[in-house]
Amino acid sequence: MTVRFSRALAGLFFLGLLTSCGKTPWNDPYPVAERGQNIRYAAFNERPKHLDPARSYSSNEVEFIGQIYEPPLQYHYLKRPYELIPATATEVPRPKYFDAAGKRLPDDAPVARIATSVYEIHIQPGIRYQPHPAFARNAQGGYRYHALSPAEIERITTLGDFKEAGTRELVAEDYVYQIKRLAHPQLNSPIFGMMSDYIAGLKEYGALLAQEAKKNGKGAYLDLSSIPLAGVEVVDRHTYRVKLKGKYPQFVYWLAMPFFAPVPWEAERFYAQPGMKEKNLVLDWFPVGTGPYMLTVNNPNKLMVLARNPNFHGERYPGEGEAGDRARGLLVDAGKTLPFIDKAIFSLEKEDIPYWNKFLQGFYDSSGISSDTFDQAIRIGASGEAGLTDDLRTKDIRLETTVMATISYMGFNMQDPVIGGLSERARKLRQAISIAVDYEERISIFSNGRGIPAQGPLPPGIFGYTEGERGINPYVYDWAQSQAQRKSVEAAKRLLAEAGYPNGRDAKTGQPLVLNFDTAAVGPDQKSRLDWLVKQFKKLDLDLVIRATDYNRFQEKMLKGTAQIFEWGWNADYPDPENFLFLLYGPNKKVGANGENAANYDNPEFNRLFEQMKNMDNGPMRSRIIDDMVDIARRDAPWVWGYYPKSYGLYHAWLTNAKPNLMANNGLKYLRVDPALREQQRAAWNSPRLWPLGLLALALVVVLVPAFVSYRRKLHAPAKFPSPASGRGGRGEG
Repeated sequence: MTVRFSRALAGLFFLGLLTSCGKTPWNDPYPVAERGQNIRYAAFNERPKHLDPARSYSSNEVEFIGQIYEPPLQYHYLKRPYELIPATATEVPRPKYFDAAGKRLPDDAPVARIATSVYEIHIQPGIRYQPHPAFARNAQGGYRYHALSPAEIERITTLGDFKEAGTRELVAEDYVYQIKRLAHPQLNSPIFGMMSDYIAGLKEYGALLAQEAKKNGKGAYLDLSSIPLAGVEVVDRHTYRVKLKGKYPQFVYWLAMPFFAPVPWEAERFYAQPGMKEKNLVLDWFPVGTGPYMLTVNNPNKLMVLARNPNFHGERYPGEGEAGDRARGLLVDAGKTLPFIDKAIFSLEKEDIPYWNKFLQGFYDSSGISSDTFDQAIRIGASGEAGLTDDLRTKDIRLETTVMATISYMGFNMQDPVIGGLSERARKLRQAISIAVDYEERISIFSNGRGIPAQGPLPPGIFGYTEGERGINPYVYDWAQSQAQRKSVEAAKRLLAEAGYPNGRDAKTGQPLVLNFDTAAVGPDQKSRLDWLVKQFKKLDLDLVIRATDYNRFQEKMLKGTAQIFEWGWNADYPDPENFLFLLYGPNKKVGANGENAANYDNPEFNRLFEQMKNMDNGPMRSRIIDDMVDIARRDAPWVWGYYPKSYGLYHAWLTNAKPNLMANNGLKYLRVDPALREQQRAAWNSPRLWPLGLLALALVVVLVPAFVSYRRKLHAPAKFPSPASGRGGRGEG
């Protein structure tokens, strides 16, 4: 019986372990119903503030609305340099030019003669909106939910409470309606000011809407359909026309941004009903689009879910790309219908480490690389190339890198009496500092090598960027051994002496030159970087004082021009040199104009060339002018040119067709997942280690069996009674 008991105990224990250990990881954070489904798993770390295309201007927002809304144009997913192609439009529109009298001009007409540019956009017929209650109609043909009573709205909590949904065809009027919305006083679109300088009548339209809003009362619905906009008109059901002031060839890039995506008037009318805003039933929370996906769950404190739009008009995966795409497997799906993924689930992850661990376990399909996890992911080779660590390579994880259309730079306030101005003295001072601040070292220490030193204002991939010897900044670098090499500190000291500051002291007064670095950066991580920066200036015997403050105070200093040296950056809105060179255009100064020229650089020759270049089409003439502008800026050194960051992305083997595209924001439709491979890998990487439990079970058997045996012996032992008393002379004897 003892043997049978021990066997039964051990058998039951191991049976429990085996039955609880199937193919599914015990630590899977997702519901059982999702296993094996065609789902993309990703994360977000901050709640999207705006999902209204008239208001959204942040990368964490466009990650969602880029999949929902469809502007007329988009970027080719695979080609580089970036190329515009139709999205809902039938073709990329070409402008027609007219003079002040309304006479048509040739395409190569001088900019000075062009009074207006007209873009006519033709939309593909048959495109339909996602299902939505705003389109639902009753038996009489009226809109089912456009005039809800307070009692009806009281019973509504989410969009899912509306039992009926409808749809309709996308028409040109929807694009016109959205352009009108850019001027809506209650929306405060971030591009209204800029666009009103170009779109005819938009500024006046904004003033008119402000009057109407004041007349109707705060929060009242404005029927934009009944208020015409002079510069934008519907030509026919699938065609609309936009009239611009002068020539602005960059306008086509804006036609690929959500700002110019269609918004149906029915959606705005539906959401404008009293009581809806209090329930977060607004366009800024629940978008309505024609794209491949629609937002079905918006719980930004936990979860965001994009599901396939059943009404999507369909699109084909591209059949061509750049060199190497075929070898990398990026053309396997050429010609197949998009999208491939049924659903995308985004979970809130505020901290990098939990997100990273879940990625390694296979619970997220892709990941960036933070500074904390860089050493776990990347190994730098002898020649400086980045590769994956052995742990990641054994998991078939892929690394994709690309230089971003971004520049991070150190700026000089060109209005400062010491560091600024266009005198030879000030130029040489700035050039000396530009040599001394070693951005190669900064990239290595503080960015884990993720970047390349900038040679000027234009990053790679932008028209006008030049590689090789012709592309170096000759005031900071020499060309040696087929690469750019930073000039020596001795060369910088010579420039400093020529500027009148030998050994870091003013030659006239003998006083040490003290410079100020203004920043809003705080915290221990920033302190090490700021300490490093002080050491860079110390190479020239210059004293750098760190003036740290809060961000609002820093912004105020920049606007007033009281900052001296600072750090700034810029992400491209669109892949055109104008979008970077305007950062140095005099009339765009921060001081006085609140523009994006943070350095307040104002060189008349640079300004003249910019005005000539900005509206030109790409070609040899534009390229030559850009070269001249970059040469002027390098010589004047209003910036220490800084660096172009590199993005590093990691992708599991089951996620394919992933290629970084810094301009496109609608990349989800191109991705494909292999759910079976994902389940297999998750099970392999997360299988529980049961041998410690086995040892524990054996230890329990060893301890419990003797105890049980002892107990059984005591239980079945014969009863013991006391013996009769015996003795001599007992009372019963006679």
